[in-house]
Amino acid sequence: MNSIFDAGAAAHPYVKRAWIAAIILALLQTAIIGYTIESHASILQSGTEVVLKTAPIDPRDLLRGDYVILNYEISSVPASTIVGGLPKEAGEQVLSVRLHKDSDGFWRIAESSFGSLEAKPDTVVLKSQPFQYYPGDSEQTFRVEYGIERYYVPEGEGAKLETARSDGQLSIAARISGDGQAQIRTLLLDGQPVYEEPLY
Repeated sequence: MNSIFDAGAAAHPYVKRAWIAAIILALLQTAIIGYTIESHASILQSGTEVVLKTAPIDPRDLLRGDYVILNYEISSVPASTIVGGLPKEAGEQVLSVRLHKDSDGFWRIAESSFGSLEAKPDTVVLKSQPFQYYPGDSEQTFRVEYGIERYYVPEGEGAKLETARSDGQLSIAARISGDGQAQIRTLLLDGQPVYEEPLY
């Protein structure tokens, strides 16, 4: 009888530590999710709004599930816009892309850099996603992504948006944070809002 009691007493500290570890893990996961949601909402609330024109996409790259794949004019960064030169070594790089508002209301590339770009009036700087760069990539354009290349839509709604995108009727309003991160705020069809991203 004593041996059973002693075994239970000996196991008790391990059970307590397991519970504490589980609680800490749960709190950590909650904090990470909360931070992600709050960061998303913060950009949507206080970021600078820009309107981006979508561009045609390879017809083989169709709707995946319930989201539309988006390609933008600014996804092709002309080498002629790059200031500060090209990196001399291969590796992961990020492009800083300065956007300015054009006469038709869409925001387009004014200049870009593999370094940082200072703030200037009436412009906004957007950071690309990291991509692999190789010396000799001094081609006419660099293909980049900004983390806003897909938009989730209600089931069954994707087909008409795919068609509108291919016809050049689809654009987005995005918000860009001070550190160059973007979030899609509104999906626009012929300039009119069709879907708006909730804050939370």
